[in-house]
Amino acid sequence: MSASLYDIPFHRINGDKSSLAEYRGKVLLLVNVASKCGLTPQYDGLEKLYEDKREAGLVVVGFPANNFGEQEPGSNNEILDFCRGNFGVKFPLAEKISVKGSDQHPLYSYLTAAQPKLQEDSPALREKLAGYGFTQEKPSDVLWNFEKFLISRDGQVVARFAPDVAPNSQLLLRAIDKELS
Repeated sequence: MSASLYDIPFHRINGDKSSLAEYRGKVLLLVNVASKCGLTPQYDGLEKLYEDKREAGLVVVGFPANNFGEQEPGSNNEILDFCRGNFGVKFPLAEKISVKGSDQHPLYSYLTAAQPKLQEDSPALREKLAGYGFTQEKPSDVLWNFEKFLISRDGQVVARFAPDVAPNSQLLLRAIDKELS
């Protein structure tokens, strides 16, 4: 991993070219999101987290992805309208990308290589997903929608949280506060 996390290009949900370089010096929480998932209500918590900790230096960035059960079928405009209209999302959103598989976006290749394991495994979620026929092909693959990667102010991938770790969970909040301090 010679390239920096900040060097990997992506597009904002409006189509503008971007990268994480504009957030250099901030603590980042990168989340693969979906509009039609049982975890979609996490948008509320992610927005609250962003609003509560933005002044301290936290930026939440959502990466819509349709990798899991086709739970993000919409266009970028539909996703943006859904997020703003239903959850008042103001944190930055990227255009829809793939977070696993042969078409995995380079950003997610970097994230999963840098942090191949979850902070705490989620056996109940794994079992539930397996019941629906969803399993990880590789142990480092993103497990499901709303998995969270925490990036330090100096661009290091310091933690990875299971999809069912809520935005207001003590595990996540402690890790964020540690990076913000």
